Amino acid sequence: MDVIGLELIALVVVVGYKMSPMLLPKADVTIQPDPVCNLQREACSVVLPSGGKIQLAMATRPVPLVKPFEVQVTTSGFSPTRVEVDFAGIDMNMGLNRPQLAARGEGLYAAEVTLPVCITGHMDWQATVLVESGSERIAIPYRFSTGEHN
Repeated sequence: MDVIGLELIALVVVVGYKMSPMLLPKADVTIQPDPVCNLQREACSVVLPSGGKIQLAMATRPVPLVKPFEVQVTTSGFSPTRVEVDFAGIDMNMGLNRPQLAARGEGLYAAEVTLPVCITGHMDWQATVLVESGSERIAIPYRFSTGEHN
């Protein structure tokens, strides 16, 4: 019985290790966006060290809770192979919510997203844009709030 328990613990550790990149995205480069930019009011962009540009926009403002809306990432100066946006609650785990954005042409990537509602009505979020280009993974962590205190 003890051997089976140890094997189950080992299995959980191995599965956790293998899935950790999915749950905790790793990046080669993390770029901090302008903290003044407010995704509830405008699109926010950063310039990459390589000279390219990445812009994040929420198609619906203010960002709704429990209603689908489109998230858009626009790139220029390079061609990414994969674009995702990871939505994570700052003070509360709201589960994995990381849609892969589909290419819509001319550097535009988009996906439909639905954010869950917090029982308090107010929620602080981090939307991390994850862009793969060649062998490099770029992360840009944006913060915004939903609910009563937009």
